[in-house]
Amino acid sequence: MESVWQYPKPPVVVPCTRRVCVEVAEVIVAESSGALRVLETAHPPTIYVPPQDVRLDLLVPTGGRGFEDEHKGKAAYLDIVVGDERRKQAAWTYPAPLPGYEALTDYIGFYASRVDAAWLDDELVMPQEGDLWGGWITRDLIGPFKGAPETLGW
Repeated sequence: MESVWQYPKPPVVVPCTRRVCVEVAEVIVAESSGALRVLETAHPPTIYVPPQDVRLDLLVPTGGRGFEDEHKGKAAYLDIVVGDERRKQAAWTYPAPLPGYEALTDYIGFYASRVDAAWLDDELVMPQEGDLWGGWITRDLIGPFKGAPETLGW
């Protein structure tokens, strides 16, 4: 078991030891054994997939201003388009992360709530409530988790 309350702040980037798979409309959008996890106090891990393990042809930049994270920098958001399915801002990347987070450069994060399935090995993950941080909840995590409206001040 892993308690999210043992994660540090500011967040750290560590290798993901599990195989990652992301699906939309029965198409595998990303599959990797080389992903990274970002661990931050009270948050389920956020998973980032290396660009070479992502179907980049299915990602479309959304344009406009991205979210600016105090630790990682400015995110660029991506829609996932599979056939007639378009998942708005279902993924994001940090093209130029802040110092200390350079390992995330061009890696792609996916919102588990905006895709049909997000897997770690054979476990279907649950999305972090609130959808702002994109954390992936697995059965080995202990909360409570930040994300719901009443937790935003944590």
